Amino acid sequence: MSYEVLARKWRPQVFQDVIGQEHITQTLVNAIKTDRLAHAYLFSGPRGVGKTSVARILSKAINCERGEPGTPCNQCRSCVEITDGSSVDVQEIDGASNRGIDEIRELRGNIKYMPSSSRYRIYIIDEVHMLTLPAFNALLKTLEEPPAHAKFIFATTESHKVPVTILSRCQKFDFKRIPPAQIIRHLERIATEEDIKIDKSGLALIAREAEGSMRDAESLLDQVVSFTGSEVEDRHVTEILGIIDSDMLLDATRAVLEGSPKRCLEIVDRIYTYGYDLKEFYRALMGQFRNLMVSLIDPENQLPDMSENEMEEVRRQAENAGTEKLQALLNLLINREEDLRFTSHPRLILETTMIRLCHLGDFLSFGDILRKMESLEKRLTETLSHHPSETSAHLSEPGAQWILDGQESDSVKAPRDEGSQSWTDFLTFLSSKNLPMFNILKDWQIRKLTETTLEVAKDDQCFSSAYFEDPDKHNQLAGYCREYFQRDIKLRIVENCRPSSAKKPSLDPMKQRIENEKPSNLPPPVQDILRMFQGKIIHAYPDKRAGSENKNGVD
Repeated sequence: MSYEVLARKWRPQVFQDVIGQEHITQTLVNAIKTDRLAHAYLFSGPRGVGKTSVARILSKAINCERGEPGTPCNQCRSCVEITDGSSVDVQEIDGASNRGIDEIRELRGNIKYMPSSSRYRIYIIDEVHMLTLPAFNALLKTLEEPPAHAKFIFATTESHKVPVTILSRCQKFDFKRIPPAQIIRHLERIATEEDIKIDKSGLALIAREAEGSMRDAESLLDQVVSFTGSEVEDRHVTEILGIIDSDMLLDATRAVLEGSPKRCLEIVDRIYTYGYDLKEFYRALMGQFRNLMVSLIDPENQLPDMSENEMEEVRRQAENAGTEKLQALLNLLINREEDLRFTSHPRLILETTMIRLCHLGDFLSFGDILRKMESLEKRLTETLSHHPSETSAHLSEPGAQWILDGQESDSVKAPRDEGSQSWTDFLTFLSSKNLPMFNILKDWQIRKLTETTLEVAKDDQCFSSAYFEDPDKHNQLAGYCREYFQRDIKLRIVENCRPSSAKKPSLDPMKQRIENEKPSNLPPPVQDILRMFQGKIIHAYPDKRAGSENKNGVD
């Protein structure tokens, strides 16, 4: 007896065997029991999720001679012939190879004949979207008013290509991708029945590669067993199916998060040497960073294709990186995916992208800097509160000065207009929503506030002036404005047009001495922070990344 592949051997024969499509099978069973059958059905969805299988089961259920309503017996003549594909009354037509108007005219000519031995004459047209437009038009009238003994069941993976005139004459059912957990449970059942020894982690790898298709999962399991025999190890699954090893992915994410371009290049070289598809590795890397994000947002989410040790490593990496950094890394990967997809040098693009990911942390510390600044400012304020001769003015505020107790500054006496008052209230509201954003805007100036427009001028600090150039940050601030002002308001951020004399007020002797002590070769953001906190360099160390070329650092 010839060997029968697992995908055919384990094909569902009753509605109860169909996995992951309960919303469809239950509807069809109820329709059969209540005799509310439609004359035409359209099954749409991804490949290998049960469309054709459900069409065959439906054909058997409505033609079965001995079974219960909605449950074919699979023993009577009609059920056996439909299962074998030899039934005269149930015809399966491949829409890809029988797509012309002549084939549809032949179908229209045969449909008027009564079924030979069954209750209904059923036409199952697979990949119906491949029919030509004249073929669809020839089918319209018959599809709208078919004979009482005829039923149509269409199956397609691309329902958007089916004309709306056809869709309006059918009951449409959308099949879903099967969740990995259900695929794993079904594969465990198959492995038990077929006496195959394979770990759950290996089945999880197969389920991940199947991408929601049960037929693909069964075919992949069949392929692996053909190579290994009845005992399958995880390394066999990765080797046979060309799956990127999970340890290699964890090593890649670790190298990126630790900022090690050298290790990233070594990983790319290993991927290239092993013969893996670089574009497939890029896709797997994106999925791995997505797993890091999910583990941070939903710690209770146990990913089915990972072991407990791998999940612990994923959680550790995610906690060290933080949500903001992971989001930025994913954004960069998504934006560069198109470059890798269409390039003729995928290795070069992959290497440069991973190097860019390693150095992305240099541009991601802005929120962390703000939080550290706020913490330092709070500690300084608490320290000053123990000295009654000094106030707790925020050092980060431009122009903040040391004043004696009971002494009023000119800024306090100066009257504020209604727009400034509203801006101050908005900043108070913003401080409870987003502290990093509040720390940026509290040093900016309001230019105009009307019923429809809010115009704000940037501060002259170079490390903060570009904060809202990120569209996500700009849209987030606009959302806070709408929430606070209770109306649609257009946010405009303009450059600071104050003259240079206004931007740089005269410094007192102590500030002037600190300004002169600052090394001129420090990066502008560091100089701005030193100026803001009236700080100075207390220790210098060599920059490890720059080697001997850059000997200046800040501790």
